[in-house]
Amino acid sequence: MMSRVIDLGQSRVQLAAKRGYRNWTSRFREAFGIETRLSQISAKTLSYLAQARDKGTFYLYDLIMNLQGLGSAFEFDELSSENKMAVIDRYLFLLDRIRFECMKRLGWIDRYPGEGFTLVELVLQYERLGPQLQAQVPSLSRTHPAYGRFVKMNALDQEAFLRKMIPMALKKMERYSTTL
Repeated sequence: MMSRVIDLGQSRVQLAAKRGYRNWTSRFREAFGIETRLSQISAKTLSYLAQARDKGTFYLYDLIMNLQGLGSAFEFDELSSENKMAVIDRYLFLLDRIRFECMKRLGWIDRYPGEGFTLVELVLQYERLGPQLQAQVPSLSRTHPAYGRFVKMNALDQEAFLRKMIPMALKKMERYSTTL
């Protein structure tokens, strides 16, 4: 009889991801798992999460809290101040990646920092990945009408420029996702 070696860390992560995505699956009617990247999420779901309204925030908090072993988003108010801040930091970090993915799908940017990582990796490896990814600015697409101005800006101005584009990107993404 052959014995199997089971990676308990990986098993815990898979269980946490399953719990974290449970509400996503019932709400969005999509398959999510440990390997899910933002590029694999439907435009409709991405647009919903990018709006950062109450329920969208709930789903991101729920994923983060389950992956961190902090319970579900229903228990957010019961967390210590330190844990609340940890959840909020990860939430804002994920929200940026979600909005960058929207801008990429609209053809406004070519790529963004962190797009190759899964959502699970982005949450669980936040301490290592967050600072380096947040320090990088996505590149505006060469086909964007403002590209000439954008490349002449310093990194801080480029970041501010991209952030000012977010409200318009959210509106376009919402319209785009409802026509699919």
